Amino acid sequence: MGLFSFTQEIAVDLGTANTIIIHNNRIVIDEPSVVALDTKTGRLIAVGEKAREMQGKENEGIQTIRPLSDGVIGDFNAAELMMRGMIKKVSKKQRWFSPSLRMVVCIPSGSTEVEIRAVRDSSEHAGGRDVYMIYEPMAAALGIGLDVLAPEGNMIVDIGGGTTEIAVISLGGIVTNKSIRIAGDDLTDDIQEHMRRAHNVRVGERTAEQIKINVGSALTELDNPPEDYIIHGPNQMTALPMEVAVTYQEISHCIEKSISKIEAAVLGALEQTPPELYADIVKNGVYLSGGGALLRGLDKRLTDKIGIQFHVAEDPLHAVAKGTGVALKNHSIFKFLKR
Repeated sequence: MGLFSFTQEIAVDLGTANTIIIHNNRIVIDEPSVVALDTKTGRLIAVGEKAREMQGKENEGIQTIRPLSDGVIGDFNAAELMMRGMIKKVSKKQRWFSPSLRMVVCIPSGSTEVEIRAVRDSSEHAGGRDVYMIYEPMAAALGIGLDVLAPEGNMIVDIGGGTTEIAVISLGGIVTNKSIRIAGDDLTDDIQEHMRRAHNVRVGERTAEQIKINVGSALTELDNPPEDYIIHGPNQMTALPMEVAVTYQEISHCIEKSISKIEAAVLGALEQTPPELYADIVKNGVYLSGGGALLRGLDKRLTDKIGIQFHVAEDPLHAVAKGTGVALKNHSIFKFLKR
């Protein structure tokens, strides 16, 4: 794309936890899906990483919002402001000459027509002239490098922040899909609840997220266990400071229910899969993508439980975004893109 090109193209992975924008085959934005607004005027103060730094530390004049919950837009105005703010960041980096904008945006496979319309409207209000949609599991498959047009079954389990997307893909379409609203955010909530109940200590969302990253595990026995993670917080009863060492075993126990629900959803999707495609999946294995794929021991647990090999994608955090970028380059060929 030249400097004075009339159409600029961007691929957007609009995630509950992070928003990633790809331009010219490169990730140019990878920031938290958070905006900070002025409570009196509704004006945008910060977006992305700067807004997340304000989370939990706001005064009465500032409000931080996560515009997406469970993979869908919960606050239309905040979503539009976030997309505008992030696109502006890209255009500053790329020195655009007010082009018309072609966008491919990622959406959960379980989205209703109303939810799809909300994403399209937000994208258009943020400057998109030509907006395409792609379902997350399809984007993940493209990002992993699978041939989605082949007459062969491939199964993707994409565990994001708000939704877990499970799909069987063949011949450029989704044959079986299951979208459940149990994902990374639920694991974070489980950890917050556990810390309150077991240790009588209050922890914020960001601290719970750090616990998940540092000692999160789907198994109670790991070959390479992480060191205990030390957190500081106020005692719920006395408000005096506490120091707590968190082990991976206790986190494994506290997220057990949510992981079991993901397991059950994978089994449910396999039950609905036609026999020929099921045989392909047994041969090829199942691919895990999204931030949840990084949870220690998850691939081993699912492999042992279901009896099919589970593979963690090479770059699980960016698989969906990369696939959205591939779809952008081939928007005229891929008939599965929604307009």
